[in-house]
Amino acid sequence: MPIAASTNTRTVVEELLRRIGEGDPENIAELYAERGDWKLNWPESEHGRTATPWIRHRSTRADAAAHYRELAEHHVPEQVATEIERILIDGNDAVVIGEIRQTARSTGRAYRARFAMHLTFEDGLVTRHHIYEDSLAVAQAFDTGDQ
Repeated sequence: MPIAASTNTRTVVEELLRRIGEGDPENIAELYAERGDWKLNWPESEHGRTATPWIRHRSTRADAAAHYRELAEHHVPEQVATEIERILIDGNDAVVIGEIRQTARSTGRAYRARFAMHLTFEDGLVTRHHIYEDSLAVAQAFDTGDQ
């Protein structure tokens, strides 16, 4: 269920992070607008590769749910953690800085990746979701040497 438009940005960010932590893709996606701007700072030629299909641009609420489903499918659920270091708020924009710790299901390799996530909210829903992360750490964890 979306958060009321009058709710402040920090409250919505914290709710989004809580839902991401719970891991229910449909529940997470409820906080995304029907249409939005979702980008990842990976090289375009690497988007949607077999080992990392969740890494690609998105534009709809359904895409958001698919992202979280695909992310979960490719990681070991018992070996996932995220440390949030800072949440910076400026009006309807928020930047979340932290580190993810996950294990690639296909290779069994654990990795740590620093990230910054730029979010913009309108009427209590995410309209911009841009991720800047240590893509090399993720790519190395999923590298099977077959490519």
